[in-house]
Amino acid sequence: MKNKSDLVGYYYTKIVKSIRYLEFTFSRVNNLSTNPELLTDEQLELWDSFAVRFARTSDLFLSKFLKAAAKRDDPAFDGTFRDTLNYCEKLKIIENVPKWLEIRELRNVTVHEYSDQDLNEIFKKLVKFTPELIDLSAFLHSFLEEK
Repeated sequence: MKNKSDLVGYYYTKIVKSIRYLEFTFSRVNNLSTNPELLTDEQLELWDSFAVRFARTSDLFLSKFLKAAAKRDDPAFDGTFRDTLNYCEKLKIIENVPKWLEIRELRNVTVHEYSDQDLNEIFKKLVKFTPELIDLSAFLHSFLEEK
């Protein structure tokens, strides 16, 4: 098993790669309609790919990187997901815990069943929160340089 410091770097590398893929698919869906009734099968497939990449990137950051960062700072840390967010806010890794909780909820919605009626709202939220994930790359690089 990797030590806590190695895990932070390991997950950072995975996040950066995931962000590149997310950014690529974001550029492909950003100008598409969010109304599924107006989309072709190919366009819906693009949205689906984008949603999967959003879910993967947010999960890597929220469930893996933040937990590893908290453990690196305090090896005895063993809190809930919300505890981890609060702890990482104190470490100045994230700001605005409620926003990250909303991103986590959106991630959970995208990986579970949802109705076609919900897709329009889900697509809009994915577009709204994607810049937050894309901006992580530069922030995390500078954060790790400081440590």
